[in-house]
Amino acid sequence: MDVSSPSPFSSPGSAPAQLPFSDSAAPARRVIQELPDELVSQIAAGEVVERPASVVRELVDNALDAGAGQIQLKLMAGGVRAIVVEDDGLGIPVEELPLALKRHATSKIRNLEDLESVSTMGFRGEALAAIASVSDLAIATRIEGAAHGHRLEARSGELKVAARARGTSVEVRELFFSTPARRKFLKTDVTELAHCMEAVRRHALARPDVGFTVWHEGKLVTQWRPSSSEQRLAEVLGAEFMAQSRAVYAENGPLRVYGRAGLPEAARSRSDMQYVYVNGRFVRDKLIAHGIRSAYEDVLHGNRQPSYVLFIDIAPDRVDVNVHPTKIEVRFRDGREVHQKVRFAVQDALALSNANVSAEATPADALPTPEAAAAFAASVAGNRPGPGQAPAWFREADMPLAQPGLPAQEQRAGYGARSETPSWRANRQTSLGLSEVAALYGPGSASSSSGSGSITDTPAPVPAAAPTPLPPGEWPLGRAIAQIGGIYVLAENAQGLVIVDMHAAHERVVYERLKASLGAAAIESQPLLIPVTFSATPHEIATTEAQADTLTRLGLDVAPLSAQVLAVRARPAALDGGDVVELVRGVLAELAQFDASHAIERAQHEILATMACHGAVRANRQLTLDEMNALLRDMERTERADQCNHGRPTWRQLSIRELDGLFLRGR
Repeated sequence: MDVSSPSPFSSPGSAPAQLPFSDSAAPARRVIQELPDELVSQIAAGEVVERPASVVRELVDNALDAGAGQIQLKLMAGGVRAIVVEDDGLGIPVEELPLALKRHATSKIRNLEDLESVSTMGFRGEALAAIASVSDLAIATRIEGAAHGHRLEARSGELKVAARARGTSVEVRELFFSTPARRKFLKTDVTELAHCMEAVRRHALARPDVGFTVWHEGKLVTQWRPSSSEQRLAEVLGAEFMAQSRAVYAENGPLRVYGRAGLPEAARSRSDMQYVYVNGRFVRDKLIAHGIRSAYEDVLHGNRQPSYVLFIDIAPDRVDVNVHPTKIEVRFRDGREVHQKVRFAVQDALALSNANVSAEATPADALPTPEAAAAFAASVAGNRPGPGQAPAWFREADMPLAQPGLPAQEQRAGYGARSETPSWRANRQTSLGLSEVAALYGPGSASSSSGSGSITDTPAPVPAAAPTPLPPGEWPLGRAIAQIGGIYVLAENAQGLVIVDMHAAHERVVYERLKASLGAAAIESQPLLIPVTFSATPHEIATTEAQADTLTRLGLDVAPLSAQVLAVRARPAALDGGDVVELVRGVLAELAQFDASHAIERAQHEILATMACHGAVRANRQLTLDEMNALLRDMERTERADQCNHGRPTWRQLSIRELDGLFLRGR
């Protein structure tokens, strides 16, 4: 472009126009003034009301707080044109009805003490006012004993007599009609309906004692009648989830974790079946999510996402729910305790192999009685869950065999800290140092053997008393019959044919033995010939200085070289490959966000996984029948034996019926 040509922002014969974003433009002074109430409410609505699903969530919260036993939701155009929530709760007295639409007016709290121990779904007192500022809202309500109901129009303030049964109906029409720009950001009716359904689904999972009915455009979409917890889970998430999940339960003082965790083989590509509740409130919490993900570290393959429904009941004064206007975030007084309890609870649920689910009987005292469960829920949450409702999904066939009262702060040496040891967990080892463990299971230790009944030549760590062998007909993984391709072991059990990937299975067995043997030993480090330096953030520098001892236990020698540079002088000896800088950055991030003990354990397990991979029996090695059977028995005694260290399956079952189908028998 010719520099002498006139600017498109100027006219011929005049000075160049000043661009609005020019640095030399002096900003005009604006007068400080108080905003009108309607604009304040609309600003608040921007935080509370994002889409029709936000309105559904807030109105259903209010209905549950009012003691509703049946909630009906009616939608038009995905909730954009109309949202009607009807309940059979306590209702609102006519003299309090106008106050219900005012900002920061609520019946849930009275003072700071109430705010610090909230046990209701709502408490901020701004939802109805915010919704009314961006829609046409009306409330019809009637209390018990009243001659008739009353209806209040929010826009006009008109109050008139209305006919209805006890309870409350809230009508929200033409959402965002007063803020057209917000309405343009809404998606299609089908998408908004899906979000509304998800909002109702979250409530339905937490309150099986309440019935929910959803209508759209006059047609019934779904209906959940009051039922047991297990039945509600099956209705909302499907029978497949129930069949491919395990019961989770752990209790310690004012904290209890229960629910169901999906099996690793049932993991999904999306995180659309992950539900966490704190005192009945659906939340998204990074601390809890990390604890759950940590429990799946050794059993989940790739970037797959686990499915789970977890409920955390905690004393209301130990959690702050006044963190975000949408009440979807919380803050715990002792976040580490919650993180550890959630992690260990899910770990214990996943530890039991599928082969032992039907072979082991659950101790009767591991199951909470309905009376004890209801009493606990009442003591920490006041009004939830209802009598006989919590928890009802602990089936003996899949209850984890863990001691439920293990304190969250207790540092567990491996996974052997149990007061009860079922037969499949009886093979425990004594604690060894890392160098001794490496000598036992290092590279090259899995050389050939000759029918000794074990698939390693080197002596294993000294086990505890060997479990009483089951009769051949009761072996969960059956008896070995052949080996195929030097990779797979075939076995026959009561159900049919078992196919085992021998390297993956033995890798898990060795890995679990190493974890149990390591204890609290420090990780051996290897000095670097030339220190590796990299630019670090001030946060990473501070974490390095504060966690110097922890880094040393991890086998890392990291120290500040300057105000912005870190130097790595040593790394774990067992990890001789990979990017040192990425390793250090990952460890520092872990130490900064979570407790040091978890970072140490995680780093140790990565090293042990490498050792186990090198120490496991290799493909194309011919095993005797005794060696194959020894591997099967080791799998039955090993936790998490269904997956290898990388999350891949170790064995598969083909039933007689499936084999018959392959050959068209009976057709």
